[in-house]
Amino acid sequence: MPSVIEPELATLVSRAPADGDWSYEIKYDGYRMLVRIEDGSAKLITRNGHNWTDRMPTLRKAIDALPVDDAWLDGEVVVLNAAGTPDFNALQNAFDRRSTADIVLFVFDILWLNGTDVRNQPLRARRQLLRVLMDEAEGPLLRFSDDFARDPDALVASACRMKLEGIIGKRADAPYRSGRSTDWIKLKCNLRQEFVIGGISRTKGAKTGVHALLLGVYEQDGSLRYAGNVKPFLAPGQSAAFLKRLQPLKQSKPAFYNPPERDRERDYHWFAPEVVCEVSFLEWTPGGEIRHPVFHAIREDKPARAVTEEPVADASAGEPDDSRVGSTRERPGPRGTVIIGDIKVSNPGRVMDDVTGHTKLELARYYDEIAEWALPYLHNRPLTLVRAPDGIKGELFFQKHSERVRIPGVEELPVDLYPRHPPLLVANNAEALVGLAQMSVVELHSWNAVAPDLDHPDRVIFDLDPDPALPWSAMLEAASLVKLVLDEIGLKSFPKTSGGKGFHIVVPLTRRQGWDEVKAFSQAVARHMSHVVPERFSSVSGPRNRVGKIFIDYLRNSRGASTVAPFSVRARSGMAVSMPVSWDELKTVERGDQWTMKKAVARQRTLNADPWEGYWRARQGITVAMRRAVGMTR
Repeated sequence: MPSVIEPELATLVSRAPADGDWSYEIKYDGYRMLVRIEDGSAKLITRNGHNWTDRMPTLRKAIDALPVDDAWLDGEVVVLNAAGTPDFNALQNAFDRRSTADIVLFVFDILWLNGTDVRNQPLRARRQLLRVLMDEAEGPLLRFSDDFARDPDALVASACRMKLEGIIGKRADAPYRSGRSTDWIKLKCNLRQEFVIGGISRTKGAKTGVHALLLGVYEQDGSLRYAGNVKPFLAPGQSAAFLKRLQPLKQSKPAFYNPPERDRERDYHWFAPEVVCEVSFLEWTPGGEIRHPVFHAIREDKPARAVTEEPVADASAGEPDDSRVGSTRERPGPRGTVIIGDIKVSNPGRVMDDVTGHTKLELARYYDEIAEWALPYLHNRPLTLVRAPDGIKGELFFQKHSERVRIPGVEELPVDLYPRHPPLLVANNAEALVGLAQMSVVELHSWNAVAPDLDHPDRVIFDLDPDPALPWSAMLEAASLVKLVLDEIGLKSFPKTSGGKGFHIVVPLTRRQGWDEVKAFSQAVARHMSHVVPERFSSVSGPRNRVGKIFIDYLRNSRGASTVAPFSVRARSGMAVSMPVSWDELKTVERGDQWTMKKAVARQRTLNADPWEGYWRARQGITVAMRRAVGMTR
């Protein structure tokens, strides 16, 4: 049995491969760890060959109980939070406090087993051996890393929704190869990697504290390139320990060959580039710096000299690409077109909105960038599309079916799900969203049901449609009143701006009730509100019936009806976006069309928490008591 095995490393890619035998696993936010077991005794070894066995005695004891004489295992150590997802800060705290009893090892590969080197066997065979071994000993600290055969785009969307880093794809027919390999790929929610800290900035004249960390990456010639800055988020104790660690590294000149331009309001302090941190960010700029960075942690397991700009490969090409990350999905096409992913966008400069000058290419870019957040709310939901082939001031077309032209990336549902109608359309991946933009689709409206069960809605929506003369404060008050009623009868609700004049209040449901029952209930809620607060609400449609009032539109809850989807652009001047918000931030929302396409992407990239936290875990239906509470007799 070898004394050392170098781990196989995954290559970052911009999209999942179109073909091949691939399986996908969660990308765990922890420390990579290999396990060497000899004569029933385990050693835990980091990816750089350091022996961390003594730092995790409880985990070592769990591994020693495995029914095996000798073996090499590959996995990731993590600490799980209350939601059951990996928490990197908690893992760091566990090591810092030398309290590692809760560290869990997720094992995803086996390289050696009882005298046999299995690295040349295909992944699927190795995983089968590992599954058998783990079935006999899996416990709270030792777990088998499951794999999934689902659509990778949907998996990435789910991972992002759960605040995970992303997913790892592996060729099921490939052997284990030490070092960086395109047989293993990473699909991340955000770009995320390690950076070397070459200095800090402080407010002018300040003696302590840190305004920003000055980050760098090593070039191939060994020089250190300045790559931007990030504000650290460290607890007071962590901040003091960090600054104490930096003091012996202080030097008079920057280690960067291209130090940042000085800011008159900042003092700069330079350090030998030995400390490493982890940062996520939106993209690389053409000048080699990062945009919209978010600090995650100081890394103890990565040597500074190994930190380079992590290349992004095209999964279909199989080799890393040295070009800047920000343009990996977009490239020039023939005859003035632009290709995003696999979709060719024709007439990219066509102006869609005369007021803002937004172009068709900007629309396609937006739907590509917002896809990871929008897709979970679109998956397998029938769509109604609003097309604007001559821009939003021209004639608008409503479309529910493919008609004569197939839309790139968009799928058709089986006809038997909606008999006596042409096939319904669904958008389940980023290519579909870009394909829709290529067809000049601006708005995406979706059903309240998900295929294949189109007979039972999984949500009910209350559309607050105001008299245009009402002030915005009336909308905020109305949304709060509807929430109050829903809270009182026991239904969790989630608001979003309409991208136009008002709010949509979304109530997720378990799929027990049929369309008639859900619509009748939503109508009863609207009537109840108009009865309790008649000066504010109307439950009857039509402009005459909402003068000075807000119409609670319950008609969105019929079979075949649809509502503008979360993150959809609106075909109105400004091309604002329908944006999910939390109830806590409701008072800070200034209008229903507050978020532009650019602001929407920036918001999602920098949010610390999901505004709709708990939406996917909500398990609620319409009960008899709820119906009685809003005046229904049956």
